[in-house]
Amino acid sequence: MPKIMLHEKITEKIIGAAYRVYNQLGFGFLESVYKKGLLIELEKQGIPAKEEVAITVFYDQLPIGYFVADIVVDDAVIVELKSVQNLAVAHEVQLVNYLTATKTETGLLINFGTNGVEVKRKFRKIRQD
Repeated sequence: MPKIMLHEKITEKIIGAAYRVYNQLGFGFLESVYKKGLLIELEKQGIPAKEEVAITVFYDQLPIGYFVADIVVDDAVIVELKSVQNLAVAHEVQLVNYLTATKTETGLLINFGTNGVEVKRKFRKIRQD
């Protein structure tokens, strides 16, 4: 039996929306431009999404800082956007840290790069302890 990815249907819709945005805009815009385009595409599909979501980071149950997620889709998927030539490992680590801090299981790192849309799916491993 094939393994089903967590939130596979919604992530496929997000990725499809990202391709539509890139096909219309191409490369070279700021991340904020792609974010607005992606939000419009998601809205057209009736997919609930919030932009610039502030999320608090805790240490020993005390708030020590916060970060801002580019987009949170359907309260289930964190989407981190980039507009760079090439993704770096640091971009992936950033998304994984966001997933860990929020206890969100699924994230997408989407780069609107020189050679098209690049997507990395990231999953937070559930601890059973």
